[in-house]
Amino acid sequence: MASPTPRFQEGVERTRMERIGAHSHIRGLGLDENLNAAPSAQGLVGQLEARKAAGVIVRIIEQGKIAGRAVLIAGQPGTGKTAIAMGMAQALGSETPFTKMAASEIFSLEMSKTEALTQALRKSIGVRIKEETELIEGEVVEIQIDMPLTRSSAAGMAKSGKLTLKTTEMETVYDLGTKMIDSLQKEKVTNGDVITIDKATGKISKLGRSFARSRDYDAMGSTTRFVQCPDGELQRRKEVVHVVSLHEIDVINSRQQGFLALFAGDTGEIKAEVREQIDVKVAEWREEGKAEIVPGVLFIDEVHMLDIECFSFINRALESELAPVLVVASNRGITRIRGTTYKSPHGLPLDLLDRLLIITTKPYNEKDIRQILQLRCEEEDVEITENGLNLLTRIGLETSLRYAMYLITSSALVCSKRKGTEVDVEDIKRTYTLFSDVKRSTQALSDFQDEYMFNDVSPKLVDAASKEATGDSDAVMDAASAPPAEVTTKTEAMQV
Repeated sequence: MASPTPRFQEGVERTRMERIGAHSHIRGLGLDENLNAAPSAQGLVGQLEARKAAGVIVRIIEQGKIAGRAVLIAGQPGTGKTAIAMGMAQALGSETPFTKMAASEIFSLEMSKTEALTQALRKSIGVRIKEETELIEGEVVEIQIDMPLTRSSAAGMAKSGKLTLKTTEMETVYDLGTKMIDSLQKEKVTNGDVITIDKATGKISKLGRSFARSRDYDAMGSTTRFVQCPDGELQRRKEVVHVVSLHEIDVINSRQQGFLALFAGDTGEIKAEVREQIDVKVAEWREEGKAEIVPGVLFIDEVHMLDIECFSFINRALESELAPVLVVASNRGITRIRGTTYKSPHGLPLDLLDRLLIITTKPYNEKDIRQILQLRCEEEDVEITENGLNLLTRIGLETSLRYAMYLITSSALVCSKRKGTEVDVEDIKRTYTLFSDVKRSTQALSDFQDEYMFNDVSPKLVDAASKEATGDSDAVMDAASAPPAEVTTKTEAMQV
C-alpha cells in the first residue's frame, strides 16, 4: 500500500489540531458591569434578556452563598440555549466547577440512574483546601559532594555533602544525604541557581539563575531565566491552595488505587457510607478554616429525556446543603413526562417546575442569523462573499440555523475543489442540493411513501413531523392526540 502524500498528511494533522466545536466561538455572556448585554459580544448574538438573566445567575454563583437553586433555559430548537449555558461556563472561569452532560447519558452508564446523578452533582461541588508548607528558598553559593574513592567502598558507603544557601540577609550550610544529592543532580543545580526545597517532601525546584551571576558566562541559552536573590530568612511558610471536587474525593477514598482510579475511569458505584464520612470530614475542615466549599454548576441538556424517577431524585437533592446550582435546558412544549401518562410544560413535573427560575429564549431574526453565520465563518476560517452570506442567511430563515451552519464547511470544500478563494452562491447552491434539510426530507417521504417498506398514509402526521422539526409544538400535540393511522407494507398492499 502506497504511503499517503505529504499534502494528505498535512490535511490530517490540520484536522486533528483545529477541531472546531459548535460553541467554540463563545467567550462569555457579553455583559458589562451593570449586566447590560451588547447586541453582539464574546460570540453571543441577540437574546439580550436571556443573557442578562443568565448574568444574574452567574453573580449568584460567584458570591457562593446560595446553592440548590435551579434554572431552566427554555426555547425553540436553535435559539441558543446551550450557547448561553456555555457562556455562563466561560464567565465563571476555571475556578468554579462546571459539569455538562446530556440527559440521555443517565441511561447509558453502567450504574443506576440515581448514582449517575449523584456523581454529576458532586462533580459540580468544589472544595478549596488550604495547606501550609515549609520551604527553604535561597541562592546556591556552593555545593560540596563527597564521593567514595573506590567502587568497592561505594557499595557500602552512601554519598554525603554540604549545600550552602544564602539570601540577601543570611547564609546557611546544610548537610546533604543521598536522596538530596540525587535530586540536585537530577535538576542540574549549580552555583548561582535560585532554588526552593520543600521540607515535607524534599522536592527541589529551580526558579532560575541569580542576576549576580549573569556575567559569569559569555553565552547563555534562550531558556535561561534570571531572578533576584531572595530576601529575608531562608525558611518560610507558604500557603498552597488545592481545588478538588467532592466526586474526586469520593473516588480516591473508595478505590484501592487511590487517585489513579480517576485516570483509569474506574469510578463505578460508590457506597453511601463513604460519602457520609467525606461530608463529615469536609464539614470539620470548614469549621477549622482549612477548606471552603465552592458551589459550581451542573448543566443538563435535553432535560425532558429524564424520567419521573430522575426528576424525583433531583427534587430531593436540591434541598441538600451540598447542592450545586442546577441549569437545565429543554426545547419541548407541553408534552408527556417520561415514565408517566401525564403531560406537563417542557416535559417536567409541576413540583420541579415550581422550583425553577425560567429563562426564555426567542427565535432569531434575520439580522441575528446573519451575524451568527458571519461569526461561524470567522471561527471556521472560511472566506465568504456578501452574496453568499445573504443566501446562507435566507436558508437559515427558511430551514434552521443549524442547517445553515453545517453548510459553511461543506461549501468551503466545494469552493476549494474549484480552486476558489471565497465561498460564493454557486458553492452554497451545490451543497444545498447535496444535503437535504428536514422539510425537504419530510416532503420526500410524503411524496414517495409507497416506495418504502413501511409507510404511514396519514398526511396529518407527515405535516406534524415537519412542524416538529421547526419547533411547532402545538401541531405536534394535535397529531399526537389523533387516533393512530393504519400502517401498511408493500407486501400487504400487493396481497390486497
